[in-house]
This record gives sequence, structure tokens and C-alpha cells, in this order.
Amino acid sequence: MKIVVIGGTGFIGSKLVPRLREQGHEVIAASPNSGVNTLTGEGLAEVLKAASVVVDASNSPSWEDSAVLNFFETSTRNLLKYAAEAGLKHFVAVSVVGSDRLSESGYFRAKIAQEKLIKTSSTIPYTIVQATQFFEFLKGIADISMQGDKVHLSPMLIQPMAGEDVASGLARVALEPPVNGTIEIAGPEAFRLDELIRRRLAQLNDTREVVTDPEARYSGAKLDERTLVPGEGARLGPTRFETWVTQPAAKTAAAAR
Repeated sequence: MKIVVIGGTGFIGSKLVPRLREQGHEVIAASPNSGVNTLTGEGLAEVLKAASVVVDASNSPSWEDSAVLNFFETSTRNLLKYAAEAGLKHFVAVSVVGSDRLSESGYFRAKIAQEKLIKTSSTIPYTIVQATQFFEFLKGIADISMQGDKVHLSPMLIQPMAGEDVASGLARVALEPPVNGTIEIAGPEAFRLDELIRRRLAQLNDTREVVTDPEARYSGAKLDERTLVPGEGARLGPTRFETWVTQPAAKTAAAAR
């Protein structure tokens, strides 16, 4: 089967592509560097020809409100158009657990718009995979949560997962029949957001103080107790946080800080 991974050289795409190839499929890692641009439509007709599945693992290069909305709306419309013309059997899109509960955030408003476009497309069978935050990006949460010289974080729940488990979950979905709905994937255990970031910064010898602040916002949105965690029936990855910390991915994430 031919599978096209949009954003195939990105953080998740680069982990997904080899997994699918190992199972004997023809997998194309599509990105602007390979001549495929979802914003302009360049290369989409060619790369999707004779494909059965497309996985959209792309992300906006800018998180500014209007730029990220334009990226997801334009890219998704182009992908849906060319996928329909190619007769694809399954459109898989990567999204975020809790997106519909985070509409105060410009980034998550864009993800909501992306999901709506996919759901209202009447011609292509689809599956939206909502994943929780990645272990690799925990320091990034601290970075966007600075108030002055301190990190302000809510004590609400978060259930993050390893990037490798995200890729494994996506590979499974890509090879399954479309559900014409949403599947949630998450890590095996929940944490308090402030406590987990405090632990991660300590592991990185990052001396920033983490302040527990129930009013702190997450990417611009206020959190409730379960905003960031999945509902019942979510597919859980196997990798626990303390296991991940000992793996090469954690060391790479630390080196990139």
C-alpha cells in the first residue's frame, strides 16, 4: 500500500515513516523540501497519485494567531481537494486532546478549524487522532509559561506520552479502516501539570522556579481539571515517564534545550 506522510520529515513524521516502511508499505515522506507544499498545493497531485492513505502530521511554522489559522485551513483544504481527486481511502490527521476545550488559544482555534474541515468533507473517509502532549516538549511548556523570571503553571491534570508512542499509535490507525471520527491516544499515567514540569526542569538542571498558579493559562487558554486528559476509551502508549527519561529521546531533548 502507498502511504503519504505530510510533514514526513518532522518530529512525528520522521518516526512514523520508518515504522510503516518496516511493515512493507511504500511510504513517501512529503514536505516542502521534497517539493510538496500543502499551502500552495505544489506537488500534491503527483505525490497522492495511486496512494491509499495520507497522514497529515504537519504543523504550522508560526504560532501567531492569524498565521497558524491560515496554515491549517489552507493546508487542510488543499489536502482534502487533492486527496478526493486521487480517490484516497483514508485521511488521517494528527490533532491534540482537548482542542475543543481550548478555544481561547489561537493555536487550538486553528486545530478546531482543521478538524471541522475534515469532519465536514463528505467524500473522504477519515480518522482524526488526538494525542496528548509529548514528553519531549515538556520544557517547551515551561518556556511559554513564563511570567517574569518564573514559570507559572496550573495544577490541572496532564497525561503526556512519548513521541515514539505517538508514532506507533498513528501507524496502527493508518493501517486500520477509517472510523469517520476521532481516536484519542495518551500516555499511561496522569500527572499534575505544575508538578511534572517541576520534575522535568530539575532533571535538566534548569533552575527556574515553577509557581503553582490555578489561574495560569496554557497557550493562552484557561484550564479545567480534565481539559488536557483524554476520555474513557483512549488508547494508551506503554512508555511511562520515568522509563522515557532513561531513553535516548530524553537525552536528545535535553541536549536541544
